[in-house]
Amino acid sequence: MKRRQLIQAAAGAIALPQLAFAQGYPSKPIRYIVPVAAGGGSDMIARVVTERWGQALGQTFVVDNVSGGGGVVACQTTARAPADGYTLMQAYVATHGTTPATRKVTYDAVRDFTPVGMIGATPNVLVVNANVPAKTVAEFVDYVKKNPGKVSYGSAGQGSLTHLTMELFKQAAGVFMLHIPYRGIAPSLTDAIGGQTQAVFPGLAAALPHLRSGRLRALAVTGKQRSPQVKDVPTMEELGFKDFDAMQWYGCAGPAGMPADVVKRLNDALVSVLKAPDLAEKLSGEAVDPWPMTPTQFGDYMKADIARWTTLARARKIQLDE
Repeated sequence: MKRRQLIQAAAGAIALPQLAFAQGYPSKPIRYIVPVAAGGGSDMIARVVTERWGQALGQTFVVDNVSGGGGVVACQTTARAPADGYTLMQAYVATHGTTPATRKVTYDAVRDFTPVGMIGATPNVLVVNANVPAKTVAEFVDYVKKNPGKVSYGSAGQGSLTHLTMELFKQAAGVFMLHIPYRGIAPSLTDAIGGQTQAVFPGLAAALPHLRSGRLRALAVTGKQRSPQVKDVPTMEELGFKDFDAMQWYGCAGPAGMPADVVKRLNDALVSVLKAPDLAEKLSGEAVDPWPMTPTQFGDYMKADIARWTTLARARKIQLDE
């Protein structure tokens, strides 16, 4: 009996520091790595969410913009940090979706990270130049087929979400359009407005000003539901494009091996923040809808997104480091 009691006591002693750590978390500021430069939409989302998230946790988040390599530098920095819950990153569709699908990266987007939770997402929207004689997706497909080799589309760059989403559309619709990559979404929209290209598949926030001005026409959005920002625009799924729910999403992840109690504490606080109506109003400026998820649900979503874009990249022969 004494031997058994000693073993039990030893096991309890080992567990105590972990339990005490989880109960005392967070006891100091949390570094929140954002894989883009300050000032853009992703940075705004990070700052709005972490301000409220910190209040819910009773601790401060310190936003650290670590740009470079399309998010690779931020991912490396996060993956190598101690898995104690004090270094997190804003994972998004590039870092944990399109980038690992289209190029060799120095991190494993699944194994090297702990999913904490989804923040939210915005749909992509298929838009055409106002002079294109198509007001529906069916009419646009017909127009492209009747003008072989004459229709081109712009993107934010090779391997970007805007590139892959249009390639997914081309594959599903059985059409050909010439790809014109730009350095960012703004110049691609400018040329679509000017008629140098005929179509783009940008995130909704970037397209909205041009849709409202009438310089571009929206034909459809991605996602399972219509966007409240453009309620009259159907989803691709409504139009028969099954599982066409490619989204520009934002979430939070930490290094692999984070304590489960710490992850739960973080997720519970994040979910409470995302359910606040005034936060939804703040995020609407970037056309982002809050998407509360458990860590497991978010992890499954990331895996599915990586698989989606990896399959497409292989089928369309999009490999940027070859």
